[in-house]
Amino acid sequence: MAEFQQVGEQFCQHYYRTFDTNRSTLAPLYGEQSMLTFEGEQFQGAQNIAQKLAALPFQKVQHQIVKCDCHPNPSENGVIIFVTGNLLVDDNQNPLKFAQVFYLKKGPTGNYFCQNDLFRLNIG
Repeated sequence: MAEFQQVGEQFCQHYYRTFDTNRSTLAPLYGEQSMLTFEGEQFQGAQNIAQKLAALPFQKVQHQIVKCDCHPNPSENGVIIFVTGNLLVDDNQNPLKFAQVFYLKKGPTGNYFCQNDLFRLNIG
C-alpha cells in the first residue's frame, strides 16, 4: 500500500473515532491556519473549528465510512482524502449520507495535520 493511502486511511480512522467518542478533542488535528467548510459555513483556526464541531446539535453520532479515496500532493508532500459514508445521529436508525474532503499537510515537526476540511450532507 502506498504511504499516502496509509496516512489517509489512518487519519480517517483516528478522526472519526475521536469525533464519535469526544469531538471536543479534535482541535490538535488542525492548525491555526486550517479551514473548515461545514454545510457552506466557514471557520478558520483549530479552536474555532473545534468549537463548531463540539456545538453540533446532537448527543450521539457514529460515522460509517463507505469509501476513502486518497491522493498524494507531491508539491507539499500532503495527502488529499475524499470520504463518503453514513452518519447515524442520536437514536435515529435512518442514516444520513455524507461526503467529506480533507487535505493533510506536514507540519514543521513532520506530523500531518488537517489544513482543509470540507463537509456536506448528501440530501435530496
